[in-house]
Amino acid sequence: MEMINALGRRKAAIARVYLTEGTGKITINKRDLKEYFPSELVQFVVKQPLNLLEVAEKYDIKANLCGGGFTGQSQALRLAIARALVKINEEDKKSLRAAGFITRDPRIVERKKPGQPKARRRFQFSKR
Repeated sequence: MEMINALGRRKAAIARVYLTEGTGKITINKRDLKEYFPSELVQFVVKQPLNLLEVAEKYDIKANLCGGGFTGQSQALRLAIARALVKINEEDKKSLRAAGFITRDPRIVERKKPGQPKARRRFQFSKR
């Protein structure tokens, strides 16, 4: 099996994933998963698609992450991993979609408008 690559985005985060056959090692920006994401919960989010298909020990994952915070980055990585797994085996798409790992979350930060302090917040208004 050759290297499979996929892209995942969430908010401002972009994850580029390279999947090869291996022992289940996940490397992010040349650092180990546990080192890059110390939080157990975030590690769980990243591994969700692998655990769903029970292939966690089958593939090595190299990922480049940039932009956003740790939540956005972990969810972008989850999407990229799910897309890469679908490229390997098309039949997995149904179960991954049912779990909601294939859908790109389109919610991003709304831009700040002129004449307002934030995107929707207006300056304080007083009639007097």
